[in-house]
Amino acid sequence: TGSVPLGKCAALRHLVIMGAKTILVTGFEPFGGESINSSAQVAARLDRKLIEGRTVISATLPCVFSTASEALEQYILEAKPELVICLGQAGGRAAISFERVALNVSDARFADNAGEQPVDAQVIDDGPVAYWSGLPIKAMAHALGEAGYPAEISNSAGTFVCTHVFYGLMHLLAGKKGIRGGFIHVPYLPVQAALSLQSVPCLSLVDMVDAIAIAMTAALGVKRERVG
Repeated sequence: TGSVPLGKCAALRHLVIMGAKTILVTGFEPFGGESINSSAQVAARLDRKLIEGRTVISATLPCVFSTASEALEQYILEAKPELVICLGQAGGRAAISFERVALNVSDARFADNAGEQPVDAQVIDDGPVAYWSGLPIKAMAHALGEAGYPAEISNSAGTFVCTHVFYGLMHLLAGKKGIRGGFIHVPYLPVQAALSLQSVPCLSLVDMVDAIAIAMTAALGVKRERVG
């Protein structure tokens, strides 16, 4: 599955050795006492799909500040993708949210899965205040809207592990040619919404998988996009 380290999966290792073009998509393990995470479910369903001649490789990241970015970097080194899509779960949001900016801040309201709870900390010491997404987010959101899926541009990825990974990704890719990346938040699945004590929006797994596939296609078709 996508959560298995790529080096331990013969089929995926063969893909890379053969020089196949790849897209890396990641989600997060469950956190905050939940038993599932919608982002991991979407990523897993996209594993091995073909998008514009590229093979999708999926992986699940730990919801831990100290290890998530390092795990992502290892997946990138092994998969050698031309596109990296990091997914995160945003319970309460009703649309697929394309994150515009990654801030250099980790400020957790509660502890991660390893009990870590950084407050007012930098993701990268003395790094830039922020990075723009490397994805054509407006073109991607437009493509989803044209297909009938709810989509929005978000100016805040929060300050939990999602932002930590988003900033770490953009810092890693800064100055690198031939690889682009960014972050997308997805809503709850219906089963998660049903378990909530409040009325919260959700999208089906089938719809989210289709929406992210459409977004990937749009990203591959638009190489550059003006910020804003």
